[in-house]
Amino acid sequence: MELQRQGDENGSKSNQNEPKLDHIQSAIGSFGKYQFYLCFLIFLSKFPVAFHQMAIIFLAPKAEFTCEGTQIKGTCPCDKPVYDTSIFTNTIITQWDLICKDKWLASLTQTLFQLGTLIGSLLFGMASDRFGRKKPMLFAVLLQVSSGVAAAFAPDYWSFSLLRFIVGMSVGGTMVVGFVIIMEYVGAKYRDIISALYQAPFNMGHMLLPVFGYFFRDYVNFQLAISLPAILLLSYFFLLPETGRWLIATQRTEEAIQIIERVATINKRPTEHIRKDIETHQKQLENNKLKKGTLLDLFRTPNLRKNILAMSFNWLTCSYCFYGVSQYVGQSFSVFFASIGVVASFIVFVVVYLYCTELFPTVVRNAAIGFSSMMARIGSMIAPFVIDLRDTAVWLPPIIFAIFPLAAAMVSFLLPETKGHELMTTIEEGERFGKKEQK
Repeated sequence: MELQRQGDENGSKSNQNEPKLDHIQSAIGSFGKYQFYLCFLIFLSKFPVAFHQMAIIFLAPKAEFTCEGTQIKGTCPCDKPVYDTSIFTNTIITQWDLICKDKWLASLTQTLFQLGTLIGSLLFGMASDRFGRKKPMLFAVLLQVSSGVAAAFAPDYWSFSLLRFIVGMSVGGTMVVGFVIIMEYVGAKYRDIISALYQAPFNMGHMLLPVFGYFFRDYVNFQLAISLPAILLLSYFFLLPETGRWLIATQRTEEAIQIIERVATINKRPTEHIRKDIETHQKQLENNKLKKGTLLDLFRTPNLRKNILAMSFNWLTCSYCFYGVSQYVGQSFSVFFASIGVVASFIVFVVVYLYCTELFPTVVRNAAIGFSSMMARIGSMIAPFVIDLRDTAVWLPPIIFAIFPLAAAMVSFLLPETKGHELMTTIEEGERFGKKEQK
């Protein structure tokens, strides 16, 4: 097989009997009708994710107000504000009077959402390595629908913010698990383009959000409008498969065979040798005493530890720069360079998603992406504080935003090349991967 031939070329003769998963791709094909269908299903989940992530723009827009009995705008303190409802009839600011001394609470809502995304990325990443890809994905969708709808009817600010935190957790889970499902079905030849296309519905969702904001000027109706479409994703229960790679990695051989044969049939691939190949592969896994992976396994061995630390730093830097540099767009002098920085950060986002998928074995793949995504959320939470440093020195934020990417670029040299390699399965494979080329 292709991957075994690559191993021979690299001189790894002692590992020729190592279990490889290239026969799964040989059986189902790199990209056929089924992969197209699967990508379509998962891509749909990115729209509500995008809606919720940027919803704060329309949930808490700047509110103009005057105090009762005066005509002066923005007077503080103000016990009885009179709001301008000519654009938005009701927002969380006007509903709970988040002005003056309580103005910071509007921003806290989005911070809690990002914190939820951070925690959800990590928890759902670990859960999907333990319980499969399908169940955590379904739970994330169900959580997103229920908490999103409930937030529209929250009786007070803190209830609303708590529900937004839960929505954030579901968003983190949906992003992490959905991407891994796609990557475990698509062959190496097409992973780069699919990784790039995976971000397209996310951006399209951002473009559609103003349409919701235009037609739904009350935050209750707006919150319902962006939450209810995710009900369609509950059809994943019937339409979404478990991944054959995870089933094989967890020794559920018969289920894996059935799914792989079904996919091969839809893609018009031969199926007569699938059962024999999978059963042989499963025996090899048993001989190698394959065990389920956890987040801690990423830090137990030196090579995996180096890879996860370097990768997570790249994710943190990418998110930190994307959300931070975006703040400079609109300043006349630096708009050109800031725009280049935002575009570059987006391109890096596409790459790190794919890179992280290929760099870590199946048993800890989602844990790795979940941990890296968690670090990305930390980066997005740090960015606003760096922006505030311009009050101290206007040149300081750009310098800091420049240093981090340079450091991340240098750290990237510690990572091995993954192009052309099939996805790994075991912790042992992950630990060995790239060692020889770095010597």
